[in-house]
Amino acid sequence: MSNKKLIILTGPQGSGNHLWSKIFALHPKVFGWSALLDTYWIGHHEEPFSLCWKNPDLLHAFDWDKSDYFITSISCPYFYNKQPNIPKYFEFFNIARLYCDITFLIIGRDKNILEKQEERVRGEKTYHKFLKELKNIKYADKIYLSTELLYLYKQEYLETLTKFFPIDFDNPLIDDIIKIDENRKYVNQISQQPLDLVVKQVSYE
Repeated sequence: MSNKKLIILTGPQGSGNHLWSKIFALHPKVFGWSALLDTYWIGHHEEPFSLCWKNPDLLHAFDWDKSDYFITSISCPYFYNKQPNIPKYFEFFNIARLYCDITFLIIGRDKNILEKQEERVRGEKTYHKFLKELKNIKYADKIYLSTELLYLYKQEYLETLTKFFPIDFDNPLIDDIIKIDENRKYVNQISQQPLDLVVKQVSYE
């Protein structure tokens, strides 16, 4: 087995690929989507492995001497020429494993927020397409990431992930990356619920 490691960072469209790509790109030993650190957002067509996702055979020509740690980010579905595409997960994995040990990092985000985000941006819910593909990813290790836990526990959460892959969890830029909770715009005040008074009474007993 190779000593090199490759993370395939993936999840439903809108689950946090750009956010997590920035976090991983902070570590100096990781070859990732470092261009994201200089701007708020870039289209996935500029992700370092984007051409390889369209044609996994290009992985044979990739310069694997760049680093010992690589990370690639791909949404499911991803959009190319305004058309949704399902990533060629197995084809990509089957070639990349010749050069690296591979782990899938599966991004999770609240299902209700995913629905609202996907309907707003794409006009329809698409996360079910990723759930269908996820059932077929049985040929590699999978670790699950939570965008909600990142916003809540911040560096404490990131530190727990360093056992799997290098993360510069105490980098001061992290505070800037996560200072705006992208979930907040989907949260609305609700009226009093039936059990609210009961819970309050029990809490003060």
